[in-house]
Amino acid sequence: MQIISIRHPFQKEQIPADDVVMVLGFFDGVHRGHQKVIQTGKEIAEKQGLKLAVMTFNQHPSIVFQKIVPENMKYLNSLAQKERLMADLGVDILYVVDFTSAFAHLAPQEFVDQYIVGLNAKVAVSGFDYTYGPKDIADVAHLPLYAKERFDVVTVSKEELDGVKISSTRIRELMEQGRMEAVTELLGYVYETEGTVVHGDARGRLLGFPTANIKVKSTVRLPKVGVYAVQIQIGDTWYVGMGSIGHNDTFGEGRELTVEVYILDFHQDIYGEQVVVRWNHYLRDQVKFNGAEPLIAQLKQDKADTAAYFA
Repeated sequence: MQIISIRHPFQKEQIPADDVVMVLGFFDGVHRGHQKVIQTGKEIAEKQGLKLAVMTFNQHPSIVFQKIVPENMKYLNSLAQKERLMADLGVDILYVVDFTSAFAHLAPQEFVDQYIVGLNAKVAVSGFDYTYGPKDIADVAHLPLYAKERFDVVTVSKEELDGVKISSTRIRELMEQGRMEAVTELLGYVYETEGTVVHGDARGRLLGFPTANIKVKSTVRLPKVGVYAVQIQIGDTWYVGMGSIGHNDTFGEGRELTVEVYILDFHQDIYGEQVVVRWNHYLRDQVKFNGAEPLIAQLKQDKADTAAYFA
């Protein structure tokens, strides 16, 4: 897959000469609804002998429109994760457009002329709720007007599960409830976060449950605070573990939120390594224990529950 980063205004020589089917959207999570839109584009591209292109953005539009601090925006995917998912879906060209103020203030006709026609699209495919400016003048219903018969417009209807639309918003709500199996069903894959193993306070080692302390970026959306049955990728190998998102209140109030994974049957030093955690199943809430002994007893139960879940 070819990845092309664009900053407005772009230079024409940045753009491959091939005619494409262009799939439009932000695609946070690349969930099953997004996958349906991309698959529709892929089927059209194969029938017409065109390349499949997808256009996304380097950051969420609300950062510009609502003046949200970029570090405070929480995403279901990092850009790197999104790129891997797009490659797996058979995308030929991924355009990553810098969502700047200058780009945001393009008029609908300017956007269509420069970023659909200008990127050699013969077909534009999007979900039913895609917008490229103010909703009242820049929704999918208006797109044929701006197209001026230079490309075809295909609109994909909403994908539902149990009568409810599959959406990034719904996935975030389920994560806040710890309903990770439902999240997996909507995404079409187990939710993953990336991070770096860093030194912690080594308290887990003293308790007999040494954990990998994982530093994640501020933009990573974590599931609700609690203990989970997880998988962790170290190098090319996946291991089973129990993951904790919490503040370790047993050892004092007001502690920073941490992400820790105790890896079952694992005895390697992995400080400094990049890892991926899959959040498979919510085990329990975080609890403030009255000392180390009841905490150790609960950790033993968590370990048994984790092994039983994956068994």
